[in-house]
Amino acid sequence: MSEERGIDVPRIERAVREILLSIGEDPGRDGLVETPQRVADAYAHLFSGLHEDPANNLEVTFAADSHDTVLLRDLPLASMCEHHLLPFVGKAHVAYVPEEIVVGLSEIVHLVDGFAHRPQLQERLTAQIAGALYETLGSRGSVVVIEAEQLCMTMRGAQKPGTVTVTSAVRGIFDKEPGRRAEIMALISR
Repeated sequence: MSEERGIDVPRIERAVREILLSIGEDPGRDGLVETPQRVADAYAHLFSGLHEDPANNLEVTFAADSHDTVLLRDLPLASMCEHHLLPFVGKAHVAYVPEEIVVGLSEIVHLVDGFAHRPQLQERLTAQIAGALYETLGSRGSVVVIEAEQLCMTMRGAQKPGTVTVTSAVRGIFDKEPGRRAEIMALISR
């Protein structure tokens, strides 16, 4: 068995061939011959977060005297809905207030990607990122807002392209201090 980052690539290839046969396609026809391998490679990437603890990205920290808010706004985001294995795509806004340490900005990006690269619910993804910044990093508070288009809403089901789902999670001082929460939401909505 060949595994790539904990993913059984040959098994995915066999499953994709079965899907193609099940819908009446010929997996041997020109254009589809390499599709099983391409899908397996894509899944190895899209679900790589299953085989890591994204919170480990918060281990590299720096001492900080500041208790001012750090915000990453409009961070591109793509994940896979666990109900239909269709993508949801949008952007994340991630903020935290340091206690005594800060984390590199790229580590926050890796944190978001790590949680996004697994079968997900947008609501859970939002809470996982906020929780890691608050609990694992030990920040004074965190806020995560995700705006995404769910392709299961676009392509099937309700079939309403352009509908954006917005989820938010707040922890710590942002939950306890309405003024701080209002301030960060104003910065996010600019």
